[in-house]
Amino acid sequence: MKRLFKIFTNGLIRENPLLMLMIGLCSSLAVTTNVANGIGMGLSMTFVLLMSELVISLFRRLIPDSIRIPVFIIVIAAFTTVIDYVLKAYFPDLSKAMGVFIPLIVVNCIIMGRVESFASKQPPVDVIPDALGMGLGYTWVLTGIALIREILGNGTILNFPVLPESFTPILFFTLPPGGFFVFAFFIALNLFIKSRLKTAEGT
Repeated sequence: MKRLFKIFTNGLIRENPLLMLMIGLCSSLAVTTNVANGIGMGLSMTFVLLMSELVISLFRRLIPDSIRIPVFIIVIAAFTTVIDYVLKAYFPDLSKAMGVFIPLIVVNCIIMGRVESFASKQPPVDVIPDALGMGLGYTWVLTGIALIREILGNGTILNFPVLPESFTPILFFTLPPGGFFVFAFFIALNLFIKSRLKTAEGT
């Protein structure tokens, strides 16, 4: 159980796909202009990652090495299509706001990287905490970045005003440079947390 918990927490902090591995940044910074988009993208990615890792882990011994990449892409594409249609059916505004970035989950480096390096070599009992950890690690970073950008850039949270009417929105945070600025802050915060955890483990 301790081993599985460590696999899970690796994705949250130690091997966070955004803050430590720094992959999948394009869609991450593009959708984090408001909290709803951050949560929606994060949970969509978590679903696709979990289901893809689980299926590939279950059938890993049956997939020939020569065609493993095409098989991985087909599996990821299938679950991406599922979440894309679910969003269009039940959350049309969210689907429209995230636009092409949901279909592009198919080629997201985070999913392909975990499927190739982990799920194709490990049993299902290990890939479930790995997928959940990586997915939720991705989600909390997206949501945190989106929260700061939406508050400072629009004065709202989930489009509800939270700051006084006298507050003047800071346009910088709604633009790409603002996204990179907030992202850098989260990298620094994550490194601080990692250093404290390392100190605690040492004592």
